[in-house]
Amino acid sequence: MAQQHGIIVLFDVENALRTRSLDGNTYWFDNMKFLGSAGVGTEQLVTIVPGTHFSDGSQATEQVLNWLPAVLGAIPPTVPRNYLAEQERADDRRTLRELASLDGEGGVSDADIKRLQRRVGKRARKSGGGRGLTESKLLDVTGRTTSDSGAYNYPAPVITDITGPAVAEKIMYPAQYGSPDMIYDGWYWAATVDTSRPGVYPYTMHVQLHELVERNDELVWESVDLTCGSSLKITNDPKRNGFTGAGLGVLPLPPVPAAG
Repeated sequence: MAQQHGIIVLFDVENALRTRSLDGNTYWFDNMKFLGSAGVGTEQLVTIVPGTHFSDGSQATEQVLNWLPAVLGAIPPTVPRNYLAEQERADDRRTLRELASLDGEGGVSDADIKRLQRRVGKRARKSGGGRGLTESKLLDVTGRTTSDSGAYNYPAPVITDITGPAVAEKIMYPAQYGSPDMIYDGWYWAATVDTSRPGVYPYTMHVQLHELVERNDELVWESVDLTCGSSLKITNDPKRNGFTGAGLGVLPLPPVPAAG
């Protein structure tokens, strides 16, 4: 059975959009540090992929990589997909209740209207060609609607391709897959890895960020395409038991207490 490797890529989207570069604006993590992955938490991650082969050197089984992008300082991507819509509706209900109470007190002033408009927030639509960004209200990092275009929650980065020597040399075979996952728009990137060829193989991740701009009195999410890189290090050590440190096999059983 193939072993699953999770690779989380954390993006400083605000600074990346300002500098138009992902250099210094990504933080990579994987779940293979205990086997020797280097640079965990930096942009120089080298993911260890243990070799899995038979005694004659032929490949025994492939390994599988899964990439999960996230935004630094944003609403966590692990919240349910309907979270943002529910927050919008909740703020609308609060605003309507307050509007009704003010009207019952003898009228609504211009200052009240402006304050309620700020609470209702602003909507932003996607630019042509984008995917996964429907027209929705701006939310801040706490999940509340906002009209401040300088303090909003960024959409999750979208991986658009994976290239580089690791792909060109047929070390890994990346592809985009559909999934019922309610977090990443139902899409994610994964790759199978040929573990029979030890060595270090870099790869390039192509990422689409989204920048909020004002055009013709509208707020629009415009795509910005950037790249960043990482590496795989395939070792010639076969998989081993994570509990015992030995080769794959039956786990040791605890001693059975004597009856009586």
